[in-house]
Amino acid sequence: MWQQSQLLFLVCLVLSSGSADRLRDDEEEDGCTLIDALPYVVVGGAALMYAGPAVLATLGFQATGIAANSVGSWLMSWSAISSGGGVPAGGVVATLQSLGAQVGSVAWGSIGSKLGYATHQNFICGKKQKSKKQ
Repeated sequence: MWQQSQLLFLVCLVLSSGSADRLRDDEEEDGCTLIDALPYVVVGGAALMYAGPAVLATLGFQATGIAANSVGSWLMSWSAISSGGGVPAGGVVATLQSLGAQVGSVAWGSIGSKLGYATHQNFICGKKQKSKKQ
């Protein structure tokens, strides 16, 4: 976990250095380049890497299994009843349990980074493009 955090920090440091400004195109001064989205990517990845497993553990999807009397146990019961007696492999409950068992994994960071980039593109760049059209 600590090595992943160090790697994430080093990647952020390298990409935010002065050499990264050369990657910018002079015509792309609208703030919608990958370098402009980097803070959103880093924050989204780090936040979901640490908060995602905590949220799932709160819902009952823990590394040791599904906790009794939790939202996870209710979903497991509902899933078993609706599928005729067993929890289907690859279903919602199985996927959430798999993610709950991967505390601080790279998968969580990847999902968070993609959400951070999508947030930047849709909200920040979308507002700037709308203001240019007017």
